[in-house]
Amino acid sequence: MVSLNLPIGIQSFTEIRTRNYRYVDKTHFLSALVNSGKYYFLSRPRRFGKSLFIDTLYCAFSGRKELFHNLYLVTSQSGWDFSKTYPVLRVDFSAGIVDSPEELVKRLDRLLTQWETEYSTKGTQGSPGERLLELIPQIAEKTCTQVVILIDEYDKPILDNINNPVLAAQLQDILKGFYAAIKPLDQYLRFVFLTGVSKFAKTGIFSGLNNLLDITIDTRYSAICGYTEEDLSRVFGDMFTSESIDDIKSWYNGYSWTGESVYNPFDILLYLDRGIFRPYWFETGTPSFLIKLWKTNPRVPAEYERMVTGEESLGSFDPEHIRMETLLFQSGYLTIKEWSADPVQGLVCVLGFPNIEVRTALNTLFSEVLCGINTSPNRSRLYGLLESADISGLRELFHSFFASIPYDWYRKNQISKFEGYYASIFYTYFASLGYDLIAEDITSQGRIDLTVRTKKAVWIFEFKVLSSDGRDTKKPMEQILKKDYSRKYMANNLPIFLIGIIFDPETRNITGWEIKRRDGACPEELSV
Repeated sequence: MVSLNLPIGIQSFTEIRTRNYRYVDKTHFLSALVNSGKYYFLSRPRRFGKSLFIDTLYCAFSGRKELFHNLYLVTSQSGWDFSKTYPVLRVDFSAGIVDSPEELVKRLDRLLTQWETEYSTKGTQGSPGERLLELIPQIAEKTCTQVVILIDEYDKPILDNINNPVLAAQLQDILKGFYAAIKPLDQYLRFVFLTGVSKFAKTGIFSGLNNLLDITIDTRYSAICGYTEEDLSRVFGDMFTSESIDDIKSWYNGYSWTGESVYNPFDILLYLDRGIFRPYWFETGTPSFLIKLWKTNPRVPAEYERMVTGEESLGSFDPEHIRMETLLFQSGYLTIKEWSADPVQGLVCVLGFPNIEVRTALNTLFSEVLCGINTSPNRSRLYGLLESADISGLRELFHSFFASIPYDWYRKNQISKFEGYYASIFYTYFASLGYDLIAEDITSQGRIDLTVRTKKAVWIFEFKVLSSDGRDTKKPMEQILKKDYSRKYMANNLPIFLIGIIFDPETRNITGWEIKRRDGACPEELSV
């Protein structure tokens, strides 16, 4: 259930239903969860509707049948009995920042005291976990029914302090003790649902609550948050033009957790409100910590286009041994593009950027980290040069750009020494413009280093780095022609520009640049 009307950050199911907002009905997922299990965990990126789903659960278990008019949950197929209500205990860490162990304990104690007052139980003593163990049976006895526990953004206190490993570990221990108290209370509990961005390693925060069913990577629940193609057409179809729908899909769709892909709801609502393409979701939380982590252990950005990984990299998060791909996936900057599962390998996923928004915005940050300077003016100029096929201007732009990177930046940063540094600058520039590009583009004869496709032309790049003795023994253009890389794109009937580039690590600039052109109507390569 997600509202169309602003404010975009609305999290109240009640407000959506009483104010006649447009809505997407997700209550069939709620029914499926409650009818088939009891303990669940769901990880989704920020601003994907996790809090709203929690609020929908709250209203359903509270017996607010009037709010579910014309929704799946009131149909006979759902099996939901609104005549039976439950006491619902809701823990919400989405608001505010916890910056000390004392503050976290106080926050939990205030919540426990509030529940004691609400249900007129005896006062409890001890740690938050000990108090919860004592309180839940009292509430069940007072209400003569089982209790529902809903925990929203369970991991936020830790993630807010991930740059301080000592503090993060202290907060993790407190939360671990609190969550562990839930398992012994099974007889008193009807339903438990936790949401968050990350899933911590089994030896960490969930070790005491190991009966949770993780539905994060579950084909059946891939669309539990976000808008599907059918949702967009049915609920918002009258607000789109036929010309804009393909661009909207390219910009904001593509998130998948082994099932049906979804649109980012935050992006769609802001696009409908403002009518222009912008990285709305990305701008709400620049991943400064991710970029800092990437700088300490850089990886060629193009590798994120098709990264093969197993479930162990996706389903666990260890603050002491952070995997970059795990963080990027769990926070929404990478998603599952393809997957397979068999008895030998288990689940194997191919990760990639979900859409243009994430690819352009994240690679803009990567390009500035790679160069140590603001790259915005060069990106704007690059776009114009590609659109006009200005060959001489293109070479001049990149030559001047490499020359503008301060020597002091190279001296203070190790990032320029990682393999693929120079090619990565090209890649991040093109990726930040939103073009269709393929790194390690496979042909029948080999792999093209980088292919960039615009509406007017195809650009094929091959990169080489000068050998340590300074001899120019590598011939990128010779490789392009010998392996006939352009043939793959001849049927497009667009100009094809073949560009071979050689970098000199001593001068930190381009030392060789050769361009040829080949068109579908002209099979011979023409030097330009």
